Amino acid sequence: MSLFAISDLHLSLNGEKPMHIFGDHWEGHHLKLKEQWEQVVAAEDAVIIGGDISWALKLEEAGEDLHFLHALPGHKVLFKGNHDYWWQSYAQVKKALPPSISAVQHNYYAYTKDLAVCGTRGWNVPGMANFTEHDEKIYQRELIRLELSLGLAVKDGFTRIVAVLHYPPFGPGLEDSGFVALLHKYNVKICLYGHLHGEDHRRAFSGERDGITYHFTSSDYLGFRPLLIWGSDPPVKISSQGE
Repeated sequence: MSLFAISDLHLSLNGEKPMHIFGDHWEGHHLKLKEQWEQVVAAEDAVIIGGDISWALKLEEAGEDLHFLHALPGHKVLFKGNHDYWWQSYAQVKKALPPSISAVQHNYYAYTKDLAVCGTRGWNVPGMANFTEHDEKIYQRELIRLELSLGLAVKDGFTRIVAVLHYPPFGPGLEDSGFVALLHKYNVKICLYGHLHGEDHRRAFSGERDGITYHFTSSDYLGFRPLLIWGSDPPVKISSQGE
């Protein structure tokens, strides 16, 4: 059993939001995602999807995108991104999800008996350009939400935690933020994030910093291939001749 991660799928199977306008590599990207996903993810695995899942504006409009994910191998663990307008009520989202999909909001996903997947959307952090009083209010609210998730997992006895944010947890120059402080407070060793695209990939950091390993998981950065976070290396699918 392995744990994978990917974010920023930006699905729009109802055709309302063509993604090729953001670059040729987004042309038919859901088919690329399906192909890459099926090569590495097995039925017994889990895949963290760190936000910006669907362009749908309403929950009922996201159905086709969610059923696309349901048909892919493994259990999917969803976190909300800034473009997931269809995700308003956690209770309604949870009720509408197909059986192979879970959502995390103010709680956690138990991957194993001692490893929990926690997180929240996150937000812009103080010190970034054009950071406003409105940003500060959302930032403080997201800190509370992250601590609720982390604190609940620790209270329930989980000793290993993977933290998931949609936004980067630090500033553009890797300046610490309240999110990073919470990761250290709860002894998080792995943190995943996405949100950045195109030229902003240059601001992304992947690697170890002050005892925490960060993974940048935006789908276009990963070539639409889920990234192995925990467990054994996935098998390499070898196509037979003529396939």
